[in-house]
Amino acid sequence: MIAETNRRWSALALIVTAQFMVILDVAIVNVALPSIKSDLHFSATNLQWVISAYAILFGGALLLGGRLADLLGRRRLFMSGLALFAASSLLCGLAWSEGSLIAFRALQGLGGALLAPAALSLLFTIFAEGRERNLALGIYGAASGSGAAVGVLLGGILTSYLSWSWIFFINVPVGVAAILLAPVLLDESRADLADRHFDLPGAASITSGLMLLVYATTRATTDGWGASSTLLLFAGAAALVLAFVVIEFRSRSPLLPLRIFRSRTLTGANVAMAIVGAVAFSQFFLLTLYLQDVLHYSAVQTGAAFSAFAIAVVVMSNVAQVVVGRIGVRTTLTLGLLASAISVAALTRISVDGTYFWDLFPWFVLGGTGMGFSFVPVTIASLSGVERADAGVASGLVNTSRQIGGAIGIAAVSAIAATSTTNYAEANTVAASSGAALSHGFQTGLYVLTGLVLVAAVVAFSLVRSATPRPAVEPVQEEPARVGTLDDLVLHLRGLLAVRELRESRGAGDEELRVYGDEIARVRAELAEVDSTAA
Repeated sequence: MIAETNRRWSALALIVTAQFMVILDVAIVNVALPSIKSDLHFSATNLQWVISAYAILFGGALLLGGRLADLLGRRRLFMSGLALFAASSLLCGLAWSEGSLIAFRALQGLGGALLAPAALSLLFTIFAEGRERNLALGIYGAASGSGAAVGVLLGGILTSYLSWSWIFFINVPVGVAAILLAPVLLDESRADLADRHFDLPGAASITSGLMLLVYATTRATTDGWGASSTLLLFAGAAALVLAFVVIEFRSRSPLLPLRIFRSRTLTGANVAMAIVGAVAFSQFFLLTLYLQDVLHYSAVQTGAAFSAFAIAVVVMSNVAQVVVGRIGVRTTLTLGLLASAISVAALTRISVDGTYFWDLFPWFVLGGTGMGFSFVPVTIASLSGVERADAGVASGLVNTSRQIGGAIGIAAVSAIAATSTTNYAEANTVAASSGAALSHGFQTGLYVLTGLVLVAAVVAFSLVRSATPRPAVEPVQEEPARVGTLDDLVLHLRGLLAVRELRESRGAGDEELRVYGDEIARVRAELAEVDSTAA
């Protein structure tokens, strides 16, 4: 039993490492963009595609990856995603032109889309609902929450002391090691579905719709939000998403079973996650530019500045696991979002003559605390009450919410900040590249993010259930003694069936009923064995 427990936690370490690597790559490129622009001769308009190409494929294909994991095997998709991610990371580091790097970043995003939902659904199947799963999800949430902050830190160190290529090369040995360990630590699992039909129309419509949505938002930053091309792209994205909803209602085996949205907790968690993703990635984007373009920090200094945020996320994510068990998911999530709102609101005071320890450091610590108290409960809530057959798609959904929220958030907030900078420069007859104009634009973007976090807090408080997580189900001992006689077995089975019927009448969760079902199946097998021996 001890060996099996150790194997479960070793499997969690592998899953968390893979998830951390994927989230890290969303932010690690930010600090290296000036070096990439210089070495590969990127134009100013095309440089954003180093980030956007990854975000479009990653965010657009996550639901597809989640359902493929359920149907084809979660470990198989996990390993396939790792292989594609590691190979494309190597190609990114070897890129010779702006076109080649953009193409390889898109492949890297596709690898992440296969890997991320498979990783979370494996965690879901390894740990039963209750204390252990909440602890595992807390560790997973810490990796997700700190990945963006650590990405800025690590990107600065690697770019300054080696070269920008190493922000991609570092993924290769990690990916190879994870692929080798996966068959040893992870068991294969698939959704127990009577109909294994794959919803190809649903996959095509939602994947292309989400990709087009992110692309439209990205293009809006250069073409303008009111441009006819932008409006046509948004209309096309809306039509594809609407077509997806219609397809899912009619599909015999939907890619995203819409019934899961009957859970207010799951719905609220995904809305909150989308906003948290938008705020987290946009905040890092704006503050990275502020540190480099206004305060004139080097790449490594910028990375070091974010270490306070990253450390706070990691430490407070572990604290959040305990707090969730004491005061519940809803209260913990709401408090975390309010702490984040206070942090972002305080950062709106950034100025051209700002100092790190007075104007940034305390709010980075508070922001990291809020993020840690947000990612853990929102991840738990996003999988609360989900059936095992839907583990992959629910995992894909929460990852999609974060990535699509992050991609759209960066595009929208950067456009708002740029417009505010231009307006300030024109009104005050200063250069748009001046520190005062840039600071004003960043302040405007941070005001918008403050409002978004407050909206997320209202959503969390209104929709996420307030009850504390149900304790781990223990209808029987983890290693029950075998009941020797036929009469004892029959009595034991009758008792289990009676308790299960009672639990069903009281509305017990799927995971609790599954535990009773597994024990009933075990006792029936022993009945058959004893009966066979007697015969």
